[in-house]
Amino acid sequence: MSTKHEGLDRLGEGPGGAPHSPAALSATELLAAYADGSLSPVEATDAVLARIEEKNGELNAFCQVHPDEARAAARASEERWRRGEPQGRLDGVPASIKDLMLVRGWPTLRGSATADPDQVAEEDSPAVARLRENGAVLVGKTTTPEIAWKGVTDSPLTGVTRNPWDPSTTPGGSSGGAAAAVATGMAPLATGTDGGGSVRIPASFTGIFALKPTWGLVPHFPASAFGSLAHSGPMTRTVADAALMLDVMARPDPRDWAALPSPQGSSFTEGLERPMNGLRIAYSPTLGGIEVHPEVARLVAEAVTAFEESGAHVEEADPPLGDCLDDFHVLWFSGAAKATESIDGPERRLIDPGLQEIIAEGLTYSANDYLTAMATRMAMGERMGRFHTDYDLLLTPTMPLPAFEAGREVPPGSTARRWTDWAGFSYPFNMTQQPAASVPCGFTTSGLPVGLQIVGPRHSDALVLAASRAFEEARPWGHIWP
Repeated sequence: MSTKHEGLDRLGEGPGGAPHSPAALSATELLAAYADGSLSPVEATDAVLARIEEKNGELNAFCQVHPDEARAAARASEERWRRGEPQGRLDGVPASIKDLMLVRGWPTLRGSATADPDQVAEEDSPAVARLRENGAVLVGKTTTPEIAWKGVTDSPLTGVTRNPWDPSTTPGGSSGGAAAAVATGMAPLATGTDGGGSVRIPASFTGIFALKPTWGLVPHFPASAFGSLAHSGPMTRTVADAALMLDVMARPDPRDWAALPSPQGSSFTEGLERPMNGLRIAYSPTLGGIEVHPEVARLVAEAVTAFEESGAHVEEADPPLGDCLDDFHVLWFSGAAKATESIDGPERRLIDPGLQEIIAEGLTYSANDYLTAMATRMAMGERMGRFHTDYDLLLTPTMPLPAFEAGREVPPGSTARRWTDWAGFSYPFNMTQQPAASVPCGFTTSGLPVGLQIVGPRHSDALVLAASRAFEEARPWGHIWP
């Protein structure tokens, strides 16, 4: 683990102590190097695969690695760049895929010991298809808890995934493998999914950037059993890389009947430099009463001053979300029951015990319970819509605590029953479908990352990205590595 530090002012270096290693470069840096001929996609892919070989045994970020396929794709990309004919916007950039998404020719195991390891997908999920169409080099699949049911990453199939800042701690979840991979240079781009915080929780715990876009902006296929709680989004080390990924992934797909149309006008990448001057920003340190670890509270409060310094008007204000935990559980636990309904007989005993518990609870809910929970969502959405007529953005901690012991659903000694009890800053914005990002904002005295959450009204993804970019420029973090 790195030397103890608190702020985002420590000069760091690239993975393995090599600041100029291709594995340490962002996607935008790689693309610039390909364009000027100073680096090839083959060199970048080899560096990433070497990094996976070096670190994955300790961290368990990848459950599948496909080196031969990745190198073949990199060689094809190298030839296109040599001809001056790159394919799309990500040609030759290594990327990882969360093992909930289909990748043509690869198995999709979803962290489940009940999955057939010999089955392979016949087609790509929408986000994967868009990455492939734009030339990304797919290196492998990242670990997830079984069907992504909880906010940490361990499963009966793949075991425990660990945090690169301190391997005794969790990277969070459910996109914990993706976060650990990005944080250590095992590929600059990663796809994640987020049904209750699953890109933001691990981004906060591992010190990377992640965006949960407005629901429907990134199409889904197959449809999630968790319905419209489930979002897909980019996980990267820089905001520019996430905007680039979103430009690629935010395209309609005929297999998702609820997908939004492509954003009109300029791209997310082109809109990153929007000034913060004059924005009205609400800062909610506890979201109405969540208990926050003192170091997290201090670091987030210090981070908020960066927006005041940039000319935004910031004031403390709690959004009128109300208590939605029970309603979220109705939707989440019912979704877990639906996702596993085809597993029967002795195989059901292979399911994660915690998942079995929420499945059992999910089966007790009625259609009226489900519709009542949906009515809560609609009321929350209406209240948040009104809130955002007064405030352009909302700032909160991403998580109320730093990473805790790996292999546990709740922190040791906690009275929490489920992961949702310590994730109160994240799942409400799945209920409301709003875009929400986590940006690194500092480190505890024990060297664990802390995240700042930036939330916008629905369809304000470009503004959330621009605000994240403004913070990144004011408090740089990209030079700091585990």
